[in-house]
Amino acid sequence: MALVTSFVDFVQPLAVVMTAPTWLNFQMILTGWVFASRRTVTGMIEAAGQNGVRHHSLFHRIFAAAAWSLDQLGLAVFDLIVAWCDGVIFLSVDDTLTHKRGLKVFGAEMHYDPLISSRGKKLTRWGHNWVVLCVVVRFPLWPDRPFSLPVLFRLYLNTRSAKKHRRKYRTRPQLAVEMLGLVCRHCANRRFHLLANSAYGGQSVLGHLPTNCDLTSRLVLNARLYEAPPERQPGTKGRTRKRGRRLPAPRQMLSSRGRRIDLTIYGRSTRMRVVDCVARVFKVPHRDLRIVATEALVGGRGQEAFFSTCHEAAPEQILTWYADRWSVEVAFHDSKQSLGFEEPQGWSPKAVQRTAPVAMLLYSLIVTWFATIGGTNFTRPDRPWYRRERDPSFRDMLAWLRRESIRHSISQLGLSGRGSKKVIKTLERLVQLAP
Repeated sequence: MALVTSFVDFVQPLAVVMTAPTWLNFQMILTGWVFASRRTVTGMIEAAGQNGVRHHSLFHRIFAAAAWSLDQLGLAVFDLIVAWCDGVIFLSVDDTLTHKRGLKVFGAEMHYDPLISSRGKKLTRWGHNWVVLCVVVRFPLWPDRPFSLPVLFRLYLNTRSAKKHRRKYRTRPQLAVEMLGLVCRHCANRRFHLLANSAYGGQSVLGHLPTNCDLTSRLVLNARLYEAPPERQPGTKGRTRKRGRRLPAPRQMLSSRGRRIDLTIYGRSTRMRVVDCVARVFKVPHRDLRIVATEALVGGRGQEAFFSTCHEAAPEQILTWYADRWSVEVAFHDSKQSLGFEEPQGWSPKAVQRTAPVAMLLYSLIVTWFATIGGTNFTRPDRPWYRRERDPSFRDMLAWLRRESIRHSISQLGLSGRGSKKVIKTLERLVQLAP
């Protein structure tokens, strides 16, 4: 089995981060990843038709011992994606849990699981916690649909796991700042804008942003807000003031008069009341922020507060930016459900830190390939239960890549004569029905 030529040519620029033999084996892994029903290394070898052809240890060594950098691979994927970004490059960051088994798996520990927890009870599960940095892109095929395409990854080790493996403990926001600095230095002449939830909107990120990066995030309703400090007068004694007059907190802002707006975010129309101002937060008193406090007039979102370092932006723009952050959750869902992000079974440090992220890099590659080349001749599946035309899901994109690859492989067989078209259609149908 081989991937369609257009996809192979599309990912060829990534070869610069590996040696030629490693790249050839890595292409086999990508092929197996697309076609395998279970994404373990041995499962991918079987799906790629390499069992009995090459020794399985060659493919295990790609992740456990080969000399290549996951960061460099991620930046090479970033270079493919950034061609679609005009002006400011938007980024999103978040963390996700992958369930694991085994006490000897590197970095596995008990982590908070939001999927099985509730507001009143927090539950944990054994696994890995990944901090992921993505590029947020809107392709011309779907101008109203943002995609978060993962490029950089960090495995979070809690205090117990860091001590066990003799590693320096770093918080999730610190890992996010490390990745953010890496990508901002990679394109130092471009402007970046990070979209993050409240976990990555505190002082540990806001106070350490690269000079060419802005941030839009959520704010607690009781946040302490201040004006800029007054200009120091000559002859004044004492230290220079860091903060000016205290301003009302976001919850208090909503008690004053605001304006009503209608906004389409998260795929639906929303009506809300908005109050905004320019202020500074207590922990980062040197930076002006646009504070936006909202109260939903329709729906159950209630009162919320947001901020952006782009203090000249309109509240509507800030709310739209933040809504685009939700696409990172879609990327996590599709990578787990369709590409088996949780399934690799490596346990050594290098194998753990390299194998699973390849699933998300493959997600980014498939979406970008489909938007660039693959979607030009895409045939929408006949689904009469959908009353209106829908954009292709990632599952559709993956199925199309499989179908085009099968069609490419069959065309090389030179089938001809009576019944050959039925054979080809039957094989394509089987690929379409495959999980």
